[in-house]
Amino acid sequence: MKKSVLYILTVLITIVLIVLIIGIFIKKDSHTENNKTLQTIKVAEVTHSIFYTPFYVAIENGYFKDEGIKIDLSLVSGSDNVAASVLANDTEVGLAGPESAIYVYLGKEKDYLQVFSGLTKRDGQFMLSRQNENFDWHNLIGKEILIGRSTGMPGLSFLRALKNQGINAQDVKINDSVDFAEISGAFIGGEGDYVNLFEPLATKLEQNKNGYVVTSVGAYSDPFPYTAFYARKSYIAKNQELLTKFTKAINKGIEYTTQNSSATVAKVIQKQFSDTNIEDLTTMIERYRQADVWLPNPYVEEDFFNTLVQLLKENNLIKENVYYQDLVNNLYE
Repeated sequence: MKKSVLYILTVLITIVLIVLIIGIFIKKDSHTENNKTLQTIKVAEVTHSIFYTPFYVAIENGYFKDEGIKIDLSLVSGSDNVAASVLANDTEVGLAGPESAIYVYLGKEKDYLQVFSGLTKRDGQFMLSRQNENFDWHNLIGKEILIGRSTGMPGLSFLRALKNQGINAQDVKINDSVDFAEISGAFIGGEGDYVNLFEPLATKLEQNKNGYVVTSVGAYSDPFPYTAFYARKSYIAKNQELLTKFTKAINKGIEYTTQNSSATVAKVIQKQFSDTNIEDLTTMIERYRQADVWLPNPYVEEDFFNTLVQLLKENNLIKENVYYQDLVNNLYE
């Protein structure tokens, strides 16, 4: 009798083990099969900021996955470095200021960069002062402000904001010698009277009493294609269907971000900013919403693009004409 019971238990255990093993292999095969259906796109972003909320919404809500795309995201500081990464084929898509695509085009690169999807339409920086002051733009006269590279979008937008406020750039001590990724540390270390920063850095400095947010730079500059997705011309030609799906996911991210509350959106992207609590994240998203920084859809208009070209010309960064039809290949449908 004991032998019979032992035999039955042994058989049952064996069956259970076999079922478990088969289940594991089925799950593994299914996971592998699902991954095979996703085509990976390597994306280099110039900074990791709440400024790019619609992009992260598209990732976290599975909009890219729905289109058969897996995003391999990397941080590459500096728009010139993002462009270099795409040109070197280290990444397929760059998320940065489109001015870098213009510089590459004027450098006579045959397989130059083309913008295929827009994301933001104005500067996402906030200016911080060392003092909790009643701010006026004329307070900047004679003071030092850290802006990152003067040839990049943050610096260009700040210069336009100064002009719009009737302030001569020569009357302000503009410090463009500190790398963009290092300017918050330089400011904390005592360099400069003011600094321009994206979120979440602006709020973090404010919370640590290292500075006080006094104004939005974008609110005083002009709207133009501030941040966009671009790729090599040849890559777009060979992967137009794939990048059209990519753009469709971006559009869904923009729609979700603009149609839902900041608190709802914050919950979606919190994984992207795990060291930032929901309350702060909600405040930052709302701050960007009020500043009206996101495009209504990924389409980059010609007049919009020409505003950027004019900005580059007036700051003597380019002299030659560049043409919308060469540099912008809208894939938004």
